Amino acid sequence: MSALIEASGLHTYYGASHVLHGIDLRIEAGESIGLLGRNGMGKTTLIRTVMGHLPPAQGKIVIRGRDNTRTQPHQVARLGVAYVPEGRGIFPNLDVRENLLVAARSGYNGRKDWTYERVLETFPRLTERLGHGGQQLSGGEQQMLAIGRALMTNPDVLILDEATEGLAPLIIAEIWRIIESIRETGVATLIVDRNYRKVLAHTDRCIVLEKGKVVEQRDSATLSSQAQLLTRYLGV
Repeated sequence: MSALIEASGLHTYYGASHVLHGIDLRIEAGESIGLLGRNGMGKTTLIRTVMGHLPPAQGKIVIRGRDNTRTQPHQVARLGVAYVPEGRGIFPNLDVRENLLVAARSGYNGRKDWTYERVLETFPRLTERLGHGGQQLSGGEQQMLAIGRALMTNPDVLILDEATEGLAPLIIAEIWRIIESIRETGVATLIVDRNYRKVLAHTDRCIVLEKGKVVEQRDSATLSSQAQLLTRYLGV
């Protein structure tokens, strides 16, 4: 497998705060990765650095074999990397249909696997809400819309930050079902979620961060059996 994203030696600051300390991240084609760690350990900062929202002070970000360390977020998106941020970021004044269609485009290599019709088949709840504005949707519906909108870009990598935070149990179960179905299509995923058991169950391997450093990186099945490590780094 070839690496779609390969970041090395990333150091990122928020003002005077040194948040990331030499982090490496590699995402292969079709691979599903979990990003674990307590709050404030650097997970979102790592994602935002890779996506171009935060410039690293040191380090290198290579996407599809080319240096994209200083690339702008919209350019990263055009390279086939879709991002569903914490807070979802849907357009509140557009209805569901408009939120989806505004993002519609072919993938990096011209693929059109994720059509409007396919997204609605994947998220049948959205079909019932097509005329509703983004602000009229429940939290779970907004998350489905945010994921559906990301898929409309036909990405090769889908990054989900806090995939199920604040959602009702039934909706959480539906979101994980959808994540698994996306994984089965061959789209690579990078998933952040507080439910580490679900992350481990739906990924190939996991990276654990502590104070802006990678402290563990193992295949998910192995890590799920390491109760002592999980307690040490996740407090569970």
